[in-house]
Amino acid sequence: MKAGGVILYPTDTVWGIGCDATNAEAVKKVYEIKRREDSKALICLVDSEARISRYVRKVADVTWDMIELSEKPLTIIYEHVTGLAPNLLAEDGSAGIRVTREEFSKELCYRFQKPIVSTSANISGEPTARTFDEISDEIKNAVDYVVRYNQRCKEKHQPSSIIKMGENGQFTIIRE
Repeated sequence: MKAGGVILYPTDTVWGIGCDATNAEAVKKVYEIKRREDSKALICLVDSEARISRYVRKVADVTWDMIELSEKPLTIIYEHVTGLAPNLLAEDGSAGIRVTREEFSKELCYRFQKPIVSTSANISGEPTARTFDEISDEIKNAVDYVVRYNQRCKEKHQPSSIIKMGENGQFTIIRE
């Protein structure tokens, strides 16, 4: 990923296509693999709440409670994000960031020391692959590296909940 590569990896939700979230060329590759318009923003994972503060100018106090108390993975769309690849952001400058608690993806984010793109491992518009076996060969062959960890897991995972958080603490539920 440090060289701009794209990986296929297990996350705290479904398997993800990932790359360095600060590298615009790597992010472009992810859009190409998914055949997704770059006007649709991608989310990224971080290893800790502290990492959020490096990329979001102002975080409403209630956000920290929501992250801590959420029982399932929670992606929060933040306003005024900085330091991420411009093509990762939505048109309004916002971006979705999730603190992962899953062992592998958390360690990956910690060692990488930057946010990692995490978008579902499917072609845009096709059903989300909820296990490694459901991921198409097209996706598996398009990435630079496929993580071997957890490929045999048959548990069908769900995508995260998504909320859009305003600087003032008001939020909108995008996906439960």
